[in-house]
Amino acid sequence: MKTIITTVLSGLMLLAGWAQAAPAFKPFQAYTRPAMSLNGEWKVIVDPYENGFYNYRYEPFDQMEEPPRSAYFMDAKAKHGGDLIEYNFDEAQTLMVPGDWNTQKEKLYYYEGSIWYRQMFNAPKMEEGQRSFIYFGAANYRADVYLNGEKLGQHIGGFTPFHFEVTGKLKPQDNSLVVKVDNEREKDGVPTLNTDWWNYGGLTRSVRLIVTPKVFVRDYKVELESHETGEISAYALVDGAGAGQEVRLTLPQLGIDETAKTDAEGVARFQTKTVGTQFWSPQSPRMYQLTLRTGNDRLDDEVGLRTIETRGKQVLLNGKPIFLRGISLHEEYAANGGGRVTSAEQARHQLKWASDLGVNFVRLAHYPHNEHIVRLADQLGLMLWSEIPVYWTINWESEATYQNAQAQLEEMINRDKNRASVIIWSLANETPVSEARNQFLSRLASHARELDDSRLLTAAMEKHYSEEDPELAIVEDPLAELMDIVSFNQYIGWYDGRHEKADRVRWRIPYDKPVFISEFGAGAKQGMQGDANTLWTEAYQAELYRKTLAMLEKIDGFVGTSPWILADFRSPRRPLPGIQDDFNRKGLMTETGTRKAAFQVLKNYYREKAQEPRELEKPPETQ
Repeated sequence: MKTIITTVLSGLMLLAGWAQAAPAFKPFQAYTRPAMSLNGEWKVIVDPYENGFYNYRYEPFDQMEEPPRSAYFMDAKAKHGGDLIEYNFDEAQTLMVPGDWNTQKEKLYYYEGSIWYRQMFNAPKMEEGQRSFIYFGAANYRADVYLNGEKLGQHIGGFTPFHFEVTGKLKPQDNSLVVKVDNEREKDGVPTLNTDWWNYGGLTRSVRLIVTPKVFVRDYKVELESHETGEISAYALVDGAGAGQEVRLTLPQLGIDETAKTDAEGVARFQTKTVGTQFWSPQSPRMYQLTLRTGNDRLDDEVGLRTIETRGKQVLLNGKPIFLRGISLHEEYAANGGGRVTSAEQARHQLKWASDLGVNFVRLAHYPHNEHIVRLADQLGLMLWSEIPVYWTINWESEATYQNAQAQLEEMINRDKNRASVIIWSLANETPVSEARNQFLSRLASHARELDDSRLLTAAMEKHYSEEDPELAIVEDPLAELMDIVSFNQYIGWYDGRHEKADRVRWRIPYDKPVFISEFGAGAKQGMQGDANTLWTEAYQAELYRKTLAMLEKIDGFVGTSPWILADFRSPRRPLPGIQDDFNRKGLMTETGTRKAAFQVLKNYYREKAQEPRELEKPPETQ
């Protein structure tokens, strides 16, 4: 079925005359590589008028043949009393990296615009022939990067990694790395102007300097092709190699030790088979050590092996039906007053909160989250949904907007394609049906399958009601034909009537596919007392959960849900004084971790679901 869909979409692309996609940043499996951290205090200059980027005629300095010293990326110092330089990084304020600026400085809480970051560092000792790269986990939203006054490049997109090679550009001492980060929202951006989360600006994830040999393993993928036969396929992309470079793949705990040679594109391919493999699952998140060697380079990692697929209206993990006991999650950790998650420790806290609910699945909304949480989910046995911020009303007509979305899709998939925990790629959230939107998302779907066909594909769609029957809810969307799972958001009882309406609603979902409810919920201020019919009370939220869960159980093909949301999170759309105060209050707990009554309602439901026979089945082993 996947092959047919891809072929049809390819034909549609040719008929529509769509332009070929520009490449995103090259894949770079960097998480486990030794690196020099550039984190810590960075000097910063707040620049709302972008005086450090444009002259008074609004001409960009970095496009001039000889940029003036007044350009902030030149990091210039006044040479004498008559030398007019109107900035000074040395005397500037500081911000911590990784981190957002909104929660570090009270004056920057609502700030949207440009801030210049500067870090000074000495180059590590390098051997002849070695290469060096500056790697950014993410910067929201547009990052212009300069080293010692020279522009390295630009990245657009707030939640995916990027890097620049700086071989031959480093000085032994006093290197000046300057990054202009601009989080101003844009109509043609991804996401667009209007979202329901805080637009945290800054270098929100780690910055590292990585040194490699001249020839090194840039990227790899290992995939369990069949849980029945134990067949494994793998490839390694070797940077700096042509045809004939020898690459060795070992997974010692599985007895795998294979050698292959690269083709003209530097790709070495492996095909092998194992016996007695313990497959990755929530019940047993088995991870295997992996090593790739070529020349003087060695890349170490660990991987889980599992299959994920659908059959009719079931989701199958390692060939066995599974129910997705989920919760949605934003990449925000406010327990210590912060905003964006900045460390593995904070990510672990988030997953601990989720695990206390009894979940086996987490929806990472509405953008790719940090790599810490994805790798921790591997270890903890939590299945994940990962998505790109094609959210609400993107500019579907713009080719530049599409290219931006595709680049973020590529960067998300390339980073996490070896993570067993990620079982779903999601393309979009609550997008209005139109011909332009359908083409945009069909194109993304086709590209996602070309990049990785080993995971399920979905998007969070919407429902509507029958014109003849106002209590017949319908999920029917051209996009659903292209998805592996029919996922949709619904807010019966909050934006759609009151919670008793859930007792009466019936559903029509005309697809022989699994059905997943990606959002439902209600706002509640923790500690607010009242009866179950009063909005914003814990009692109302808890009653909505009871009625909604009973309603969902009646849907044919219902395979799981990820209610909205684990914890309260900041949103400028939520100003109600005394209740919201800049927070979306649909969390099952507060932003600092205090539970609301609905937390226990969902926990009890998941405890019961975990006792169903399919949840007790052990993953099979190869024979």
